[in-house]
Amino acid sequence: MKIRIATRKSALALWQANHVAAVLRDLPEIEDIELVPMSTRGDEILDRSLQKIGGKGLFIKELEIAIQDGKADIAVHSMKDVPAEMPEGFCIAAVLERANHADALVSPQGQQLHDLPQGALVGSSSLRRQAQLRMMRPDLRIEPLRGNVNTRLRKLEDGDYDAIILAAAGLERLELDHHISQQFQPSEMLPAAAQGVVGIECLSGNTGLRAILEKLNDETTVQTTLAERAIAKTLQASCQSPVATYAFVDGDTLRVTALVALPDGSKSVHDSVAGKPGDAEQLGLELASKLIEQGALELLEAAGAMHG
Repeated sequence: MKIRIATRKSALALWQANHVAAVLRDLPEIEDIELVPMSTRGDEILDRSLQKIGGKGLFIKELEIAIQDGKADIAVHSMKDVPAEMPEGFCIAAVLERANHADALVSPQGQQLHDLPQGALVGSSSLRRQAQLRMMRPDLRIEPLRGNVNTRLRKLEDGDYDAIILAAAGLERLELDHHISQQFQPSEMLPAAAQGVVGIECLSGNTGLRAILEKLNDETTVQTTLAERAIAKTLQASCQSPVATYAFVDGDTLRVTALVALPDGSKSVHDSVAGKPGDAEQLGLELASKLIEQGALELLEAAGAMHG
């Protein structure tokens, strides 16, 4: 079988596509792999916030159209960019072993968050990161930061910001992790749902291809991803909503924590659940219900009004 992989053209997206291609080549059914690099609207529109132009789904829509039109067979994504509600006819057929889940602070002189001067300017477009940064350091000024990893690092080097926040996994994959000044623990900054996870998307009806791709699933990552995405789906959170969640397997127990906050950090709800890893999705639903009881939907509505 030949598999064509639709991918964005950024260095990180190409790394992920090549990584999946390398894993697929180890399967006896695969005869050939071809990358189909594409530009998406999310990559092209850099002068407006993602919330205003349609969210991170813009990064994957063109890739899905390529699959639908028969120009590609699969698409490879950072799962944190994939909307919790999949479009009809599409599915995530496999998730690879999770890489680093953490958010990372990058500053020119290697300062940690507590070292940054009063009123320092930090770059991040993520409302989730903004909220948690302000919960730790209410004095910080936070301004949007768009573009690929290298573009963001260049803006920092040019002095546009005192520090920026990036996903540690992306920096590690591009061998740029020497830029990391501090990695946040989940107790300091919870990640986005499925942050650090690479997923493979294909048509739901392509059962033969799905059977092959399922061989690439990492069971623990399947469980943590199910739990985290169930929370985002129940809260109807987009990738840009101030919703954070992290699940991990501890022995024979799956522990799940989540947070919903206003982007200014002034209000938040936070809770955890634990149970059997096999009940991952149910645990995510249970935790989302607990957050809703504590006012999560009202916070999300207020956040939407502030940043609509």
